[in-house]
Amino acid sequence: MKHEPMVLVVEDESAVAELIAVNLRHNGFRVTWAIDSDSAQRELDAVLPAVILLDWMLPGDSGLALARRWRHHPRTRATPIIMLTARGDLADRVAGLDAGADDYIAKPFSTRELLARVRAVLRRRLPEQAAESVVLGPLQLDAATYRVTFDNQIIKLGPTEFKLLSYLMHHAERVHSRSSLLDKVWGDHVFIEERTVDVHVKRLREALGPDAGQMIETVRGAGYRLSDHRV
Repeated sequence: MKHEPMVLVVEDESAVAELIAVNLRHNGFRVTWAIDSDSAQRELDAVLPAVILLDWMLPGDSGLALARRWRHHPRTRATPIIMLTARGDLADRVAGLDAGADDYIAKPFSTRELLARVRAVLRRRLPEQAAESVVLGPLQLDAATYRVTFDNQIIKLGPTEFKLLSYLMHHAERVHSRSSLLDKVWGDHVFIEERTVDVHVKRLREALGPDAGQMIETVRGAGYRLSDHRV
Protein backbone atom coordinates (compact mmCIF):
# COMPACT_ATOMS: atom_id res chain seq x y z
CA MET A 1 0.00 0.00 0.00
CA LYS A 2 1.40 3.38 -0.98
CA HIS A 3 2.06 5.76 1.89
CA GLU A 4 -0.02 8.91 1.75
CA PRO A 5 1.72 11.89 3.39
CA MET A 6 -0.33 13.66 6.05
CA VAL A 7 -0.89 17.42 5.68
CA LEU A 8 -2.11 19.52 8.60
CA VAL A 9 -4.15 22.48 7.30
CA VAL A 10 -4.47 25.28 9.87
CA GLU A 11 -7.07 27.62 8.38
CA ASP A 12 -10.07 29.33 10.01
CA GLU A 13 -11.98 29.91 6.75
CA SER A 14 -13.88 26.68 6.13
CA ALA A 15 -14.37 27.29 2.40
CA VAL A 16 -10.63 27.78 1.88
CA ALA A 17 -9.78 24.78 4.05
CA GLU A 18 -12.24 22.55 2.18
CA LEU A 19 -10.84 23.62 -1.21
CA ILE A 20 -7.32 22.84 -0.06
CA ALA A 21 -8.35 19.50 1.48
CA VAL A 22 -10.23 18.31 -1.62
CA ASN A 23 -7.31 19.08 -3.91
CA LEU A 24 -4.76 17.49 -1.60
CA ARG A 25 -6.83 14.31 -1.22
CA HIS A 26 -7.30 14.06 -4.99
CA ASN A 27 -3.51 14.17 -5.33
CA GLY A 28 -2.62 11.44 -2.86
CA PHE A 29 -2.42 13.23 0.48
CA ARG A 30 -4.23 12.64 3.74
CA VAL A 31 -5.53 15.82 5.35
CA THR A 32 -6.40 16.92 8.87
CA TRP A 33 -7.85 20.34 9.55
CA ALA A 34 -7.56 22.74 12.49
CA ILE A 35 -9.52 25.96 12.80
CA ASP A 36 -7.41 27.79 15.42
CA SER A 37 -4.14 27.62 17.34
CA ASP A 38 -5.48 25.40 20.14
CA SER A 39 -6.96 22.78 17.82
CA ALA A 40 -3.83 22.93 15.65
CA GLN A 41 -1.67 22.10 18.67
CA ARG A 42 -3.98 19.20 19.59
CA GLU A 43 -3.78 17.78 16.05
CA LEU A 44 -0.01 18.16 16.05
CA ASP A 45 0.30 16.46 19.44
CA ALA A 46 -1.80 13.53 18.17
CA VAL A 47 -0.07 12.95 14.81
CA LEU A 48 3.06 14.55 13.38
CA PRO A 49 2.26 15.55 9.78
CA ALA A 50 4.59 15.52 6.79
CA VAL A 51 3.76 19.18 6.02
CA ILE A 52 1.92 22.00 7.79
CA LEU A 53 -0.09 24.55 5.78
CA LEU A 54 -0.44 27.44 8.21
CA ASP A 55 -2.65 30.51 7.87
CA TRP A 56 -1.18 33.73 9.26
CA MET A 57 -4.36 35.21 10.79
CA LEU A 58 -6.00 32.78 13.24
CA PRO A 59 -8.18 32.89 16.35
CA GLY A 60 -5.87 32.65 19.36
CA ASP A 61 -2.17 32.61 18.58
CA SER A 62 -1.25 33.82 15.11
CA GLY A 63 0.29 31.56 12.51
CA LEU A 64 3.51 33.51 12.93
CA ALA A 65 3.60 32.68 16.66
CA LEU A 66 2.82 29.02 15.96
CA ALA A 67 5.59 28.80 13.37
CA ARG A 68 8.12 30.18 15.86
CA ARG A 69 6.93 27.77 18.58
CA TRP A 70 6.98 24.69 16.36
CA ARG A 71 10.31 25.52 14.77
CA HIS A 72 11.95 25.66 18.20
CA HIS A 73 10.34 22.48 19.56
CA PRO A 74 12.48 19.32 19.09
CA ARG A 75 9.50 17.23 17.88
CA THR A 76 8.42 19.66 15.16
CA ARG A 77 11.61 21.54 14.26
CA ALA A 78 12.13 19.44 11.09
CA THR A 79 8.50 19.53 9.92
CA PRO A 80 8.10 21.72 6.81
CA ILE A 81 5.80 24.73 7.29
CA ILE A 82 4.18 26.63 4.42
CA MET A 83 2.53 29.92 5.40
CA LEU A 84 -0.79 30.77 3.71
CA THR A 85 -1.85 34.37 3.98
CA ALA A 86 -3.45 37.35 2.31
CA ARG A 87 -0.47 39.42 3.49
CA GLY A 88 1.62 39.25 0.34
CA ASP A 89 4.14 42.08 0.36
CA LEU A 90 7.87 41.46 0.65
CA ALA A 91 8.14 42.51 4.32
CA ASP A 92 5.41 40.04 5.31
CA ARG A 93 6.97 37.22 3.28
CA VAL A 94 10.32 37.82 4.95
CA ALA A 95 8.63 37.93 8.38
CA GLY A 96 7.00 34.58 7.67
CA LEU A 97 10.30 33.03 6.62
CA ASP A 98 12.09 34.55 9.60
CA ALA A 99 9.46 33.01 11.91
CA GLY A 100 10.45 29.58 10.67
CA ALA A 101 8.34 28.93 7.58
CA ASP A 102 10.00 27.01 4.74
CA ASP A 103 7.81 28.60 2.09
CA TYR A 104 5.14 31.28 1.74
CA ILE A 105 2.03 31.41 -0.43
CA ALA A 106 0.05 34.63 -0.77
CA LYS A 107 -3.72 34.40 -1.19
CA PRO A 108 -5.33 34.02 -3.62
CA PHE A 109 -3.27 31.13 -4.97
CA SER A 110 -3.86 28.42 -7.54
CA THR A 111 -4.22 24.80 -6.44
CA ARG A 112 -1.46 23.86 -8.91
CA GLU A 113 0.90 26.28 -7.17
CA LEU A 114 -0.09 24.91 -3.76
CA LEU A 115 0.52 21.30 -4.83
CA ALA A 116 3.85 22.20 -6.43
CA ARG A 117 5.06 23.87 -3.26
CA VAL A 118 3.90 21.02 -1.00
CA ARG A 119 5.74 18.52 -3.18
CA ALA A 120 8.82 20.75 -3.27
CA VAL A 121 9.12 21.01 0.54
CA LEU A 122 8.63 17.24 0.82
CA ARG A 123 11.52 16.69 -1.60
CA ARG A 124 13.70 19.12 0.34
CA ARG A 125 12.90 17.25 3.55
CA LEU A 126 14.62 14.11 2.24
CA PRO A 127 18.22 13.77 3.47
CA GLU A 128 21.02 14.38 0.99
CA GLN A 129 21.63 11.12 -0.87
CA ALA A 130 25.00 11.96 -2.42
CA ALA A 131 26.88 10.83 0.69
CA GLU A 132 26.11 9.62 4.17
CA SER A 133 28.27 12.26 5.82
CA VAL A 134 30.55 15.16 5.01
CA VAL A 135 33.14 16.94 7.13
CA LEU A 136 34.62 20.41 6.75
CA GLY A 137 37.01 21.25 9.55
CA PRO A 138 35.08 21.04 12.84
CA LEU A 139 31.73 21.03 10.99
CA GLN A 140 30.18 17.61 10.32
CA LEU A 141 26.88 16.65 8.67
CA ASP A 142 25.48 13.11 8.77
CA ALA A 143 22.54 12.61 6.40
CA ALA A 144 21.72 9.14 7.77
CA THR A 145 20.98 10.49 11.26
CA TYR A 146 19.95 14.02 10.16
CA ARG A 147 22.59 15.40 12.54
CA VAL A 148 24.91 18.39 12.30
CA THR A 149 27.71 19.00 14.79
CA PHE A 150 30.34 21.70 15.23
CA ASP A 151 33.24 20.87 17.55
CA ASN A 152 31.14 17.85 18.59
CA GLN A 153 28.25 20.08 19.69
CA ILE A 154 24.89 19.21 18.12
CA ILE A 155 23.29 21.97 16.02
CA LYS A 156 19.55 21.89 15.36
CA LEU A 157 18.46 22.85 11.83
CA GLY A 158 15.15 23.01 10.02
CA PRO A 159 14.72 20.94 6.82
CA THR A 160 15.58 23.70 4.36
CA GLU A 161 18.64 24.85 6.32
CA PHE A 162 19.81 21.22 6.55
CA LYS A 163 19.52 20.75 2.78
CA LEU A 164 21.23 24.11 2.15
CA LEU A 165 24.12 23.29 4.46
CA SER A 166 24.44 19.82 2.97
CA TYR A 167 24.76 21.25 -0.53
CA LEU A 168 27.27 23.91 0.55
CA MET A 169 29.37 21.33 2.41
CA HIS A 170 29.38 18.91 -0.52
CA HIS A 171 30.50 21.80 -2.75
CA ALA A 172 32.74 23.73 -0.35
CA GLU A 173 35.12 26.48 -1.43
CA ARG A 174 33.01 27.28 -4.50
CA VAL A 175 31.00 30.46 -4.94
CA HIS A 176 27.30 29.74 -5.49
CA SER A 177 24.96 32.37 -6.90
CA ARG A 178 21.48 32.75 -5.44
CA SER A 179 19.93 31.43 -8.65
CA SER A 180 22.15 28.34 -8.65
CA LEU A 181 21.26 27.63 -5.01
CA LEU A 182 17.58 27.89 -5.90
CA ASP A 183 18.17 25.34 -8.66
CA LYS A 184 20.16 22.90 -6.55
CA VAL A 185 18.51 23.23 -3.12
CA TRP A 186 14.94 24.29 -3.86
CA GLY A 187 14.55 22.52 -7.20
CA ASP A 188 11.09 23.65 -8.33
CA HIS A 189 11.77 27.33 -7.71
CA VAL A 190 9.46 28.89 -10.26
CA PHE A 191 7.47 30.55 -7.45
CA ILE A 192 10.39 31.37 -5.17
CA GLU A 193 12.32 34.64 -5.14
CA GLU A 194 16.09 34.92 -4.82
CA ARG A 195 15.53 36.92 -1.62
CA THR A 196 14.40 33.62 -0.07
CA VAL A 197 17.99 32.37 -0.30
CA ASP A 198 19.24 35.32 1.77
CA VAL A 199 16.64 34.63 4.46
CA HIS A 200 17.61 30.97 4.75
CA VAL A 201 21.33 31.74 4.75
CA LYS A 202 20.69 34.17 7.60
CA ARG A 203 18.73 31.48 9.49
CA LEU A 204 21.46 28.94 8.84
CA ARG A 205 24.17 31.26 10.14
CA GLU A 206 22.13 32.00 13.27
CA ALA A 207 21.53 28.29 13.90
CA LEU A 208 25.21 27.45 13.41
CA GLY A 209 26.29 30.15 15.85
CA PRO A 210 29.06 32.75 15.51
CA ASP A 211 32.00 30.35 15.09
CA ALA A 212 30.48 28.00 12.51
CA GLY A 213 28.29 30.70 10.98
CA GLN A 214 31.29 32.72 9.80
CA MET A 215 32.33 29.76 7.64
CA ILE A 216 29.58 30.91 5.24
CA GLU A 217 31.04 33.83 3.33
CA THR A 218 29.04 36.42 1.41
CA VAL A 219 30.85 37.10 -1.86
CA ARG A 220 29.70 40.56 -2.90
CA GLY A 221 27.89 40.57 -6.22
CA ALA A 222 28.34 36.81 -6.64
CA GLY A 223 26.64 34.80 -3.90
CA TYR A 224 27.79 32.56 -1.03
CA ARG A 225 30.71 30.25 -0.29
CA LEU A 226 31.30 27.77 2.53
CA SER A 227 34.93 27.66 3.57
CA ASP A 228 36.99 26.42 6.50
CA HIS A 229 39.15 29.54 6.22
CA ARG A 230 37.56 31.26 9.20
CA VAL A 231 38.61 34.72 10.27
